Amino acid sequence: MPTELRNFLALTYDELEALNLEAKEQRRKRTPIGTVQEKRLKYLTDEKRVKAVTVLFSDLEGRLHMLDYDKKFLIKSFDNLTFDGSSIRGFTAQRESDLRLGIDWAAFYWGPADVFGPGKILVFGDVIDKDGTPYSADIRGMLKGYANELYKKKGYTLNAANEIEGFLFRGPDAERRFHETGKFEYVNTGGYYHSLPGDALRTFIDTTAEVQRAMGFQNEKDHPEVAPSQFEINYGYGEVVAAADQIQLYKLVCRQIATNMGLTACFLPKPVAGVNGSGMHTNVSISEDGKNLFWEPKGEEKLSKMGWEFVDRLLTHGNDICLLLNSSVNAYRRLDPHFEAPNQLNASAVNRGAMVRIPIGNERSMRTEVRAVAPDANPYLVMYSIFRTGLEGKTAKIDNLRSAKRYLPDNIYDAIDNFRKSEWTTKLLGEDVKNRYADLKQAAADRCPRQLGSIVKAPEVQFHHDVYNQFLWNLF
Repeated sequence: MPTELRNFLALTYDELEALNLEAKEQRRKRTPIGTVQEKRLKYLTDEKRVKAVTVLFSDLEGRLHMLDYDKKFLIKSFDNLTFDGSSIRGFTAQRESDLRLGIDWAAFYWGPADVFGPGKILVFGDVIDKDGTPYSADIRGMLKGYANELYKKKGYTLNAANEIEGFLFRGPDAERRFHETGKFEYVNTGGYYHSLPGDALRTFIDTTAEVQRAMGFQNEKDHPEVAPSQFEINYGYGEVVAAADQIQLYKLVCRQIATNMGLTACFLPKPVAGVNGSGMHTNVSISEDGKNLFWEPKGEEKLSKMGWEFVDRLLTHGNDICLLLNSSVNAYRRLDPHFEAPNQLNASAVNRGAMVRIPIGNERSMRTEVRAVAPDANPYLVMYSIFRTGLEGKTAKIDNLRSAKRYLPDNIYDAIDNFRKSEWTTKLLGEDVKNRYADLKQAAADRCPRQLGSIVKAPEVQFHHDVYNQFLWNLF
């Protein structure tokens, strides 16, 4: 169709960055939501070139879903956006399928027209139950409520930054075709930090970094990772809900850029046996009135007493929450000590095999790094379980807890068993949501060989929640 008659919004990357950074600053300063809503509605009304608003939400396993609403309809009906929750895995049963989407006006993004299409705005949504309360299986809403409550009661701001690794493979839909090919093909075999300018991996990284910059990510560094065709694109820390939103956007942008290049961005934790897997190292800290509560210049490793208590609770409940941090069959291939895997239930400033690392820091940057997190985990569940466990969990009476020789499970069946038996995970999620999540993980596990073996099996890719194929799942 001819396009010369269309006049849809298409801004330069500099213009996008300015708009996104302004919105990010409003969110950071906790501008009253009524003020933000009024500003956004005025913008949508006045900007005639916007045709649609893409509302994003995530299911219980962390898979991102998107609905496009006509802008004029959304302006009139933003408080009554209904959708069929029974079609979302882990949400409602068919007999009670109606759910609503509320607009989180603070989580508003302008995306590049050459990636997301012209005339579109992105915004995250809150899933609302029939009675108007936050929906119990919407973990983003659960995390948002928890973070807001801590801010109101104690003045705490929960901060996070994530280092998300992935692979770039030849061909589109490489994961969906894995059961036919039995392999993934690298686009680059250069290795750590090495990729010639202009080759496929470097072009992908450069393009993705440009889009992230335009969307206000405030990039830090990007590079090829240790394994062939592996990448990591780092950006600045943020308040916990915004940080989790950025993980979802990061993976969305990576996948879209790769698809545009005829390639596949893959976030399976261990798509290729015999090389390093992909992690999502999660750096966390807590601040109060701008002061980093994890910093203590005279503390052990310069981590405060509060920070060490946070670490001890994570180590105590590590096996309980492992399924939340490593949520797929494939994730347990990564917990292999031969490839710098963080499978040890201890803490260290230097040992990269430890579940928790204490990086070198200062008054501004002091943090703990939870390394035993896979990139396919639900980022909202990851953040919620880490922060709530670190603040409210118990501490085991184990000698040398921080250096004891204990290990995370090496298969999803043991992780599911630990998760189901744990009293702590019931307190975290509630009985209903806990059982729904465990049942979803069990369904995937039961379709895969119990023994991982030395090669990646087709079912662990086919039935992976991030490689969801509705037709395939409906056959069971």
